[in-house]
Amino acid sequence: MTKTPRRPLNAMDAAEALFKPAKKEAAPAVERPAIPNSKETVSIRLDSEVLAFFQEDGPGWQDRINDALRQVMTSSRSL
Repeated sequence: MTKTPRRPLNAMDAAEALFKPAKKEAAPAVERPAIPNSKETVSIRLDSEVLAFFQEDGPGWQDRINDALRQVMTSSRSL
């Protein structure tokens, strides 16, 4: 069995190797509706003083931040 060389031996084969068939584009992602009342994991940068304020009451600080943000969101919509 003859082994093919890793590199093409002539210029024509080298040029052909550069032009490989184009890959098909991936299908667009299907956008699914969000589940009502679900929560998503996110990364957010907060000032250390803000984080300390919400954490000083113990566990549940993430829910307290969520509640504070929701309150701001609903009050800005009512204006």
